[in-house]
Amino acid sequence: MSLINSEIKPFSATAFHVGKFVPVTEASLKGKWSVVFFYPADFTFVCPTELGDLADHYDTFKSMGVEIYAVSTDTHFTHKAWHDTSETIGKIKYPMIGDPTGAITRNFDVMIEADGMADRGTFVIDPEGKIQIVEVTAGGIGRDALELLRKVKAAQYVAAHPGEVCPAKWKEGEATLAPSLDLVGKI
Repeated sequence: MSLINSEIKPFSATAFHVGKFVPVTEASLKGKWSVVFFYPADFTFVCPTELGDLADHYDTFKSMGVEIYAVSTDTHFTHKAWHDTSETIGKIKYPMIGDPTGAITRNFDVMIEADGMADRGTFVIDPEGKIQIVEVTAGGIGRDALELLRKVKAAQYVAAHPGEVCPAKWKEGEATLAPSLDLVGKI
């Protein structure tokens, strides 16, 4: 069953965020656009490259009204230790949620049960708490923050402009489409 347009399930967790431990629930994600970015584990290899890439573009996400939440099945204590010891992870200003029970990871259907870790899952959630984008990649394939930014911009555009859709490779400011009988077979 697809998670697209489904409402995020209730959860309660602790995140490491700007030097503090803070509570995060599903309500924290509502009222704004959110990216929930699952990754397998702290102190690994591909994960810090992805999280660092997000950190490098975090101000752009924030300027668009988007909060990023990184999630792994590590604890919030482990997130702090990683933040304190890695130059790349030390750049992170977005919340890093600890999910040691795997409840959130299972809610989003990205738990690798045999390993107790998350797949590389990316979820874009609208202000109503509904999932608008789902992307899951294999463990060895890192994600790109600029491509995620493009997709979030498209999701925001479509939400703000009912009746319009964004074609492949759409970038902000480019033409969109208005699906109609007149377009059938013309694209």
